[in-house]
Amino acid sequence: MKVEFYKHNISQADIANAVAALNSVILTTGETVAEFERKFSQYVGCKHTVGVTSGTAALHLSLLAYGIGPGDEVITTPMTFIATANSIIYAGATPVFIDVEPDTANINVDLIESAITSRTKAILPVHLHGQMCDVKTIREIADKYHLVIIEDAAHAIEARRDGTRPGELGDAACFSFYATKNITSGEGGAVSTNNEEIAEKLKKLRLHGMSKGAAERYSRRYEHWDMEMLGWKYNMSNIQASLLLNQLENIEIYWQRREEICHTYEEAFKDCQNLNYLKVLPNSKSARHMFTILVPPEKRDSILWQLQAKGIGVAVNYRAIHLLTYYRQTYGYERGSFPIAEKIGDSTITLPLYPKLTDEEVRYVIQTVKEVSAEYAQD
Repeated sequence: MKVEFYKHNISQADIANAVAALNSVILTTGETVAEFERKFSQYVGCKHTVGVTSGTAALHLSLLAYGIGPGDEVITTPMTFIATANSIIYAGATPVFIDVEPDTANINVDLIESAITSRTKAILPVHLHGQMCDVKTIREIADKYHLVIIEDAAHAIEARRDGTRPGELGDAACFSFYATKNITSGEGGAVSTNNEEIAEKLKKLRLHGMSKGAAERYSRRYEHWDMEMLGWKYNMSNIQASLLLNQLENIEIYWQRREEICHTYEEAFKDCQNLNYLKVLPNSKSARHMFTILVPPEKRDSILWQLQAKGIGVAVNYRAIHLLTYYRQTYGYERGSFPIAEKIGDSTITLPLYPKLTDEEVRYVIQTVKEVSAEYAQD
């Protein structure tokens, strides 16, 4: 049996929405983007959403909107996709890593204060795989030291923890609609915030720093535009937004199916020798973006390759950022700097998890993982 690592949820209704967008006059940022921004704000419970081209763009622009740049430091986690740390560098600031929790792989809030210096301007936590960080504690620390919180919520659209959602306690929450995300436009992202001034600044930053977009310039009596600041070309198009609207309506249905699959995985693997998985904490709703297993580091690649050989699509999410060549050479990191993140990065294998996964495919994944891991446990 062949089980793909991922299949998207784009339906015929989504395609019909895209066709309607393609048949309209405005293909770039227009009313369809505005409609998506309104509905997304309603869903996540923030006052404002600004659609952009990627989650990376969302992180980069959020840092810039809060004035973070050269000479500043941003505390973040090494256990995430490289975009998190890269966006800090794009802004001209320096990423400062701290280690993670062993059970969730999320940033360890107990280590934040020891990493704060006179140059620290922000904390950038990542809600890894859909499990939210302890944002309540992070907010307390941020208020104490007058820091900004920019949440990397690329995995966590549907998430909750302790009665809060991404963006509720942070200053901005950044989302991704990349091809493998819970809702997707192939590429795309958004920033949600309760700060109206920051939202307006983000709208200008996403479009070269211009005071008016194309839809404003060409859909009414012409008015001259100005360039008010140095911006980037990060604006979401109507085509991207059109693909997201219907998926947003069905997001909880998609989540429910992933939740069922995760419970099945957890029950199947809970007593397996030499196999563990990251936890969902009490009083939390994980967005269930990924399901990863943890195996002995020295056997991880062999197990991963054997699963592939048996037709199961797998991935590694993620290797610890600080051990990647660029970060080692640029910042002098070495093995041993963040041992928990390193152990998780050396141990993790991501299994298929998406609503189109059938019960038969889930059973095959479980059976194969058990067989392969047991085989290597005997070595």
